[in-house]
Amino acid sequence: MGLDYSDGCVNFRDVGEFVNLIYGEELLNENILFRGGSIDFVDHRNEIGNASSIINLRNGPDSMVFESDYLHFPMSNKIEKYDTSQKEVRVWLNQIIKIFETPDLEFPVLIHCLSGKDRTGIVVGAILLIIGIEWEIIIEEYLLSEGDVKAEWISLALNGMGDIENYFNRINFERAQENLKAKLVSAN
Repeated sequence: MGLDYSDGCVNFRDVGEFVNLIYGEELLNENILFRGGSIDFVDHRNEIGNASSIINLRNGPDSMVFESDYLHFPMSNKIEKYDTSQKEVRVWLNQIIKIFETPDLEFPVLIHCLSGKDRTGIVVGAILLIIGIEWEIIIEEYLLSEGDVKAEWISLALNGMGDIENYFNRINFERAQENLKAKLVSAN
């Protein structure tokens, strides 16, 4: 049975909440970073965590418009996004992570694509790597998505990033990491 795209935001979840559940301890702040699929059938902003910033990874624009900042980072379906060692994917990921350099980015943030698993999973995985979350937790968080997901796919993506600081060499990595940690990492 396929995903029902006409019923809200598929694969929607609070990344912090689920990372904390997987880890069994509070690692991340909750209600700060959300992930999911298409928001075309979302009626109210509170259904997507009252996201102040929405990062759309789909090729097309969002049809629903809320009082949020919209950032659009399309990626061709012809490119294998899990192969993060490809130049096109690396440039795409650097463009996305660059927005976290500025402390002006409004949180909470929703990152979404069509199904909320592939493109979204790779971007969320990169963010979690940048703030120091262990691979095993990143993989478990990714596998929570409904649809066709495999541990080897997200492992390929994480492995392709290699030395994370060198991978994101088109941005001010330290500033992006500092801003992400300030928002996401729990003080506990």
